[in-house]
Amino acid sequence: MKKSLFTRTLCLALCAAFLGGCGGGGEAENKSVIPTEKIEGSDLYVRKVENIPEDFIMGMDASSVLAQEASGVKYYNFEGQEQDVFKTLAESGVNYIRVRIWNDPFDENGNGYGGGNCTIDTAVEIGKRATRYGMKLLVNFHYSDFWADPGKQMVPKAWKGMTVEEKTEAVYQYTRESLEKLKAAGVDVGMVQVGNETNGAMCGETKWFDIQYLMQAGAKAIREVFPGALVAVHFANPEKEGSYASYASKLDYYKVDYDVFASSYYPYWHGTLENLSNVLTQIHETYGKKVMVMETSYAYTPEDTDFNGNTISEGGNVTKNYPYTVHGQARSVRDVIETVVNIPGGIGVCYWEGTWNSVGGASWEENSALWEKYGSGWASSYAAAYDPDDAGKYYGGCAVDNQVFFDAGGKPLESLRVFNLVRYGNEVPLKADGIEDVILTVDIGSPIVLPETVNAIMTDGSTSGVPVTWNVTPDELAAMEAKGEGKYEVTGTADGRLAKAYISIVLFNYLENDSFEQGDLTGWVLTEHGKADELYVEEKLTDSLTGSWHMHYWSAAKNSVEFTLEQPVTGLESGTYKFNISIMGGDCGETDIYAFVKVNGEIVARDTMTINGYGNWDAGEVKGVEYTAGDEISVGIYVKCAGEGNGAWGKIDDGKLNKDT
Repeated sequence: MKKSLFTRTLCLALCAAFLGGCGGGGEAENKSVIPTEKIEGSDLYVRKVENIPEDFIMGMDASSVLAQEASGVKYYNFEGQEQDVFKTLAESGVNYIRVRIWNDPFDENGNGYGGGNCTIDTAVEIGKRATRYGMKLLVNFHYSDFWADPGKQMVPKAWKGMTVEEKTEAVYQYTRESLEKLKAAGVDVGMVQVGNETNGAMCGETKWFDIQYLMQAGAKAIREVFPGALVAVHFANPEKEGSYASYASKLDYYKVDYDVFASSYYPYWHGTLENLSNVLTQIHETYGKKVMVMETSYAYTPEDTDFNGNTISEGGNVTKNYPYTVHGQARSVRDVIETVVNIPGGIGVCYWEGTWNSVGGASWEENSALWEKYGSGWASSYAAAYDPDDAGKYYGGCAVDNQVFFDAGGKPLESLRVFNLVRYGNEVPLKADGIEDVILTVDIGSPIVLPETVNAIMTDGSTSGVPVTWNVTPDELAAMEAKGEGKYEVTGTADGRLAKAYISIVLFNYLENDSFEQGDLTGWVLTEHGKADELYVEEKLTDSLTGSWHMHYWSAAKNSVEFTLEQPVTGLESGTYKFNISIMGGDCGETDIYAFVKVNGEIVARDTMTINGYGNWDAGEVKGVEYTAGDEISVGIYVKCAGEGNGAWGKIDDGKLNKDT
């Protein structure tokens, strides 16, 4: 693997720093500083999680620390003194440090791709510092030169063009050589991942018959170098019905050697904790494997601190079960830990990149220069050489700086102590932590009535009604009503905090369960003409147009997606009506999709619809339908997709039958 001038320079700089402030004060001996008793004096409200095993993994991914420090970031302890960040993590109850490894995240001139420029050399330095304070290392091989995730599993440059047999040998040799470097450095390795979020792909391979060879090769190397370490496989999207059962079945069929079935769980996107528990329990009970959450996180503020913009902020189309506050962040972590503790075979939770706070200061330009030079942003412009379609277009700073456990100045947040306090509980006096958003849907022609009280969310998650003063005049509300259909936002003040009301003015909808929010097909009739692999109502806020439920379809085989989704409507008055329904999707190839209205069993009007990629909803609209009371009427959508060989998929949402005025 190429070692660039940048890497050598960075390592020298970090070694110098390691002997000074950010290196931990010069401690030469490995000494655990992980507390064995409760940390006292915290104002963080934490309910105790019962029956946490002593060896339960309280992990923290800290892969970007070296690039952060090279960019000038300093970390402090709770007393405000500069201190090795790994010591602060250990003192807060973290007992595992996770670090990703990319094969060669540099271009031909030695410029780093970003994201910490994480190589095996990075892992060695981080591993030594983690070991120094009594923490184990969780090694995360991506088997790629840059980010690997469900949407992207790119082969390393040096392995491009290899046969599966050649790549299998390369995975074995690379894994073994990398782990031997960690062993030679005295790093305490407790677990090793074979791939990262490998949802049906890994290292450029997309067939399980080939993927399993690569996983076997990685596992073989791990067993040889660190026979006491756990071997983990890692997947994402536990909310996708049947996916984990399918992955585990394939691993079992091919007799892949592993100990831990690990899941990402980001509460914004990945469904309920109950569902997470159910799918991981099924894995353990069926195959006897240990299970854990390998990645989770939650925002402590909606604000951006590095001029780059964040993945999570206010108003996003995500599930928000907790306030974006320090207490909300701690509650989220605490609840994930409790869920995993109570899963048979549950061994731990690892927080993702809790140390990746802001780089730089005054401007995007100032920060960008550091991201480019040291790789401390999620991607640099140099990544275009390897990943032109994503990193090459959208490179920049950290998109999760509002989800870390350190503020923009490097001081730890009180929420970091949740990793200790969750074992003992810390039920201090309650206080308000945020204001629950008000969601109003108003029919056109009806007045907008804002509530006089709103719910204050307390630090234990309970709510208490408090008076609210809205920053809107009667004339402004009347103007919204007069403007008609649309979405509006009103702010106010409650208990000294910001309150928000999101108002939707809509035409009266004659359809039942129009946005599938009942969680099933109530009101709808599904007729399948093909043999799609997946065709059901799904809960996923980020994939929904309205609410969190929608109709989902996916199928791998060509010409297997063909169905009709239809709703008969009764009790309509005579008049003119219009029907709307929306669809998005991808990999659909040639399609025949249309919204339709039937009267007395015959289609009287239709509107052709198109598939335009993820997030690009196409609304089919049938207008001017004349209806006579007593006739039979139904509305719906017909979908037929040839597919492009990668699995045609799509989402359907928001059926509306309104008076056409």
